[in-house]
Amino acid sequence: MPPIPPITRIKPPALQPGDTVGIIAPASNIKRELLESGCEVLRKLGYKPFYFDSILDQDLYFAGSMDRRARELEEMFVRDEVRAIVCARGGYGANYLLDAIDLEKIKAHPKIFVGYSDITTLLTYFADAADFVTFHGPMVTKDFAHEDGVDAPSWEAALQGGSAWALDLGPGSGVKPLVEGSGEGILYGGCLSMLAASLGTPYEIHTAGTILFIEDVATKPYQIDRMLMHLKLAGKLDGLRGIVFGEMLDCVQAVDQSYTLEQVVLRVVGDLAVPVAYGLRSGHVSRRNVTLPLGVRAALNVMRGKVSLKILEPATVTRSMHARETS
Repeated sequence: MPPIPPITRIKPPALQPGDTVGIIAPASNIKRELLESGCEVLRKLGYKPFYFDSILDQDLYFAGSMDRRARELEEMFVRDEVRAIVCARGGYGANYLLDAIDLEKIKAHPKIFVGYSDITTLLTYFADAADFVTFHGPMVTKDFAHEDGVDAPSWEAALQGGSAWALDLGPGSGVKPLVEGSGEGILYGGCLSMLAASLGTPYEIHTAGTILFIEDVATKPYQIDRMLMHLKLAGKLDGLRGIVFGEMLDCVQAVDQSYTLEQVVLRVVGDLAVPVAYGLRSGHVSRRNVTLPLGVRAALNVMRGKVSLKILEPATVTRSMHARETS
């Protein structure tokens, strides 16, 4: 297998206790009580949550107008005191921002950017076009607002850590081996519906040389099959180093269906000659949302009934190192 192409993605400065965390709503509208609950948990973790009052705006099912959401996103990147940006929720609407934001502003101020679901559109766009590491992980009104909603070890290792680390995928994690093998590549991916929707646009995903993480929620097995086949026919499963599926919460046709989703996905990806695992709890999950850094080297090992996923390099840098790299 050819070597992994050189990666030039910038690593944002690490998050530290006492830092200001900017909260944005780039897609669907949010509820004040959930926003306040999530902010309280962030405070207990030692951060200073910050948001604009306009975050509670509504326009149909969006969190205000496209212009409001685009300017909010840009402003959070530009503000020096904001050290990380965490989305309030996904829903729908992040795709409207792709043509509306000034990418040069974003590129000039690389920061920790966290979200999932519809936010996949921005995670992959910033990783591919703005060349910095992004983070598939918990959101304020969806995970921080609920008890046991955030996996603390992966959050700290991904955003605060300065070394390589491994996810705990042992007994109790829910992770299953599907296809044995080992692979090393760039961790990448997100919500399957968003990954498939990117095809044929200027914002199409770049998957060659990656360990591709795929998750979704409340999507019927045949729909999962169709989107995976769409990726396969578009060549987006060529050159992968491994695949990790998420928890795939509520992705059933009927409670008494005679097949499993694992069987469905294996029909599409089982012949790719790469390791495949299933059940990693990141994104739409039942509890303890795991934070995954997108754009860093990782190693997936699926052997003898066990799965390991190691993050081979830190996803963030110290502020002094970041200052030197960008000066």
